[in-house]
Amino acid sequence: MRASRLAGLGLTAALALSLTACATSDTTTSTADGSAVGANPASADAFPVTIEHVYGETTIEKKPERIATVAWANHEVPLALGVVPVGMSKATWGDDDGDGVLPWVEDKLTEIGAETPALFDETDGIPFDDIAATEPDVILASYSGLTEEDYKTLSKIAPVVAYPDIAWGTTYQQMIEMNAEAIGLADEGDKLIAELEKTTIEALAAEPALADAAVMFAYLDITDLSKIGFYTTHDTRPSFLAELGVPQPAIIEEKSKGSKEFYVEVSAEEAELFDDVDVFVTYGDDTTIATLQADPLLSKIPAIAAGRVAILPNATPLAASANPSPLSIDWGITDYFALLADAAAK
Repeated sequence: MRASRLAGLGLTAALALSLTACATSDTTTSTADGSAVGANPASADAFPVTIEHVYGETTIEKKPERIATVAWANHEVPLALGVVPVGMSKATWGDDDGDGVLPWVEDKLTEIGAETPALFDETDGIPFDDIAATEPDVILASYSGLTEEDYKTLSKIAPVVAYPDIAWGTTYQQMIEMNAEAIGLADEGDKLIAELEKTTIEALAAEPALADAAVMFAYLDITDLSKIGFYTTHDTRPSFLAELGVPQPAIIEEKSKGSKEFYVEVSAEEAELFDDVDVFVTYGDDTTIATLQADPLLSKIPAIAAGRVAILPNATPLAASANPSPLSIDWGITDYFALLADAAAK
């Protein structure tokens, strides 16, 4: 696999989700005028390719024409590169209209004139039979928490690209790099990464209040404030900010070292550990900040006392876009950084 970026970069949407169709016949679909869109433009000369991942190596012998994806956002890589998968994971969190497709994915499908692929409902686990029914040539899961058993079962259907190291810890750059190489579009994937990195840097530069603000992505459960939960840099939400140079509170750096845990909880009685947090980012609603400030322990944390809490409205597209992905960045990064900056300025 291409190691230029992977060696230096290291979500789980799964935790956020737990806490809080019809198939196309080919990767080529037709627009209203009958012209073809979505065919994989990769050259057959790019194959075979071998992708390294947590469970070993996967070799894709020839250009895949039928691409299936599982888990969060893997389908966004081929779509961003103009290729329509035959099947993809159904969105069950952040979906604004209940059709199982997030708005930035809907926008892309409309842009390229494609039908919605088969949707795999993974609420109760990976639906292996549904995936097999789409007859894929490759299954993309570089951003996922696939168990080894899942990987072996999927591998009986088609070659599988699993995550590189830490479950749900794949950066969006790694996701693009691995998935794009697997479908023969490595160079196009590199260009996409460069474009998205430029977009994020420009969006962050437009919010100077975030320049020196130590941001913590937390999960503050207002039904049980005896614990303070937060994500380490093994999760894509804080790692995305850290990579951009947004300072990380000391406790995040401490808990991220020598561990592969993406989420940690500490007792609220240790509230002093969060004194250097400038901004908390969490999921919630209009009552969340007042509830946190009314708590006798959490109210001792300076950022909470001052109201420097950025609330991502529960189960909304904006909340989902905080897990950066190939299509969500262009869709929501400006609003996301503005939300964080507004909290930092309080």
